[in-house]
Amino acid sequence: MDPSSLSEQNLAQPEGASTPRQLHSIKAQLDLVLLALEALTGLGSDAMLAAAEGLGVSDLLSDRVNLWRLRQASPLRKGQGRKKLDIDEGRALVLVCCQLAIAHRDTIRQAVARLETTLAQGQAPHRAAQLGDYLDAFSNAYQDRMEADQTATTDELTTLGLKLLVDLLFYSGAGGSRKLWVALLDRAGE
Repeated sequence: MDPSSLSEQNLAQPEGASTPRQLHSIKAQLDLVLLALEALTGLGSDAMLAAAEGLGVSDLLSDRVNLWRLRQASPLRKGQGRKKLDIDEGRALVLVCCQLAIAHRDTIRQAVARLETTLAQGQAPHRAAQLGDYLDAFSNAYQDRMEADQTATTDELTTLGLKLLVDLLFYSGAGGSRKLWVALLDRAGE
């Protein structure tokens, strides 16, 4: 699949081009979605690159260094040398995120079901084994990799992690890539 055919995946760009401010926020959101997937499933860059190859977008996500540079484009990330993210790279990352969410749909569903159960029982989510492991992995990865918000509290990271977990459920379903793309643009416009 060439980059111009990405729009055929229900990722049509809305009226008017994305502004640099929108792309700035989109970079952070895409990186957080991938971070949540990593924390929940333990997947790494090899799985992301394999998904890119399976989707035919490996020309945009060609190797670990390229993937790392794209993820470093997030304004939340530590480090220098942030690469600009163009619209085709953003769309490719959306497709990869959703493909990985689909591949791990059962794990995502189990975690969300466990979250619903623990909340219905009035328990703290981190006390449930699967959720506690996910939240620990998410918080640790966030604190290791992100510099923009080093003052984030445990409660704030828990809230962010749980929100991303629920979002993953939507991205793993029918029309997930469109839902993610629309969510990215909506959040960028805020």
